[in-house]
Amino acid sequence: MSSKSNVKLTIALTNPDLEPEEQEQETRNLLREIRDLDVESAELVPVTEIPKDTKSVGGFLVGVLQAEVSLANFKKFLGFLRDRLGNKTIELEVEANGKKLKVKASSQQELAAAIEQAQKFIAGN
Repeated sequence: MSSKSNVKLTIALTNPDLEPEEQEQETRNLLREIRDLDVESAELVPVTEIPKDTKSVGGFLVGVLQAEVSLANFKKFLGFLRDRLGNKTIELEVEANGKKLKVKASSQQELAAAIEQAQKFIAGN
């Protein structure tokens, strides 16, 4: 379970131009890169409840992964996301101390604003 000093992030990649299998491969590649960072945990999100308009492949939600990072590494992790996902459409959910923030971004500017919002959210917790 997450400790109070960790931040849990759910990252959903959205690319309507990709087939579900291609989207899954892109997500697995991102997951592999995230695991190379200093994170507490990172994994695909298993299907327990399928939200409306969501697909699954092999028991996992397509394009969705979760990571847990320490507060000390949170800013560095967000920098990685900005560099890696700047021009992709994503939904980012940040959870810390029982509070959640959910933001969407589909451009470099929107992602930068979303990251700034997430940093302020965590600083306020």
